Amino acid sequence: MTILYPYHGNLYVNLTNRCPCSCVFCLRQNRDEMDGSGSLWLEREPTAAEVIAEFKKFDMGRYGELVFCGFGEPTERLDVLLEVADYVKANFDLPVRVNTNGLSDLINGRDTAPLFEGRADTISISLNTPDRDEYFRLTRSKFGPESFDALLRFAGEVRKYVPNVVLSTVGTTITSEQEDKCREICENLGVTYRIRPFE
Repeated sequence: MTILYPYHGNLYVNLTNRCPCSCVFCLRQNRDEMDGSGSLWLEREPTAAEVIAEFKKFDMGRYGELVFCGFGEPTERLDVLLEVADYVKANFDLPVRVNTNGLSDLINGRDTAPLFEGRADTISISLNTPDRDEYFRLTRSKFGPESFDALLRFAGEVRKYVPNVVLSTVGTTITSEQEDKCREICENLGVTYRIRPFE
């Protein structure tokens, strides 16, 4: 099964297929892999030791970042994520990014932002829209409409511990007025706003 896979010059970590959201636009609804990665549907969730063993198969000097992002929400396996991030920081000169829906606190039932200190260089959160109700319609989060507020709280907290926090939307999916509102949200939180290309 595919645990690590190269993509866009970075090395990605596929920890889980679990996610509290069922986004209407999720890529995994219509594909099994990312540009020749092999199927990202896991037979079972790998242990931290299994993930760490996979690094021996790759020339780590070839990649710009290590990215926790696969066919699931990486903070569903928070303890494994943190253990693997510790290993990477101790053994490779490689920035670590976590691509997340920002619902780690709801998933894990506690304040998780401080745990990323010294382990992640970038936290990239999918904002999708500036509107709470529209966010719930798009993501269909099992935690309900309050997921949007939890995402913003997490973003505001994790910026205290991680040097680069980014909230993103996808180009062409919302209006320029909505993008302006997203930019304002990010400015108020003290984080970066990014419009990422549609895939």
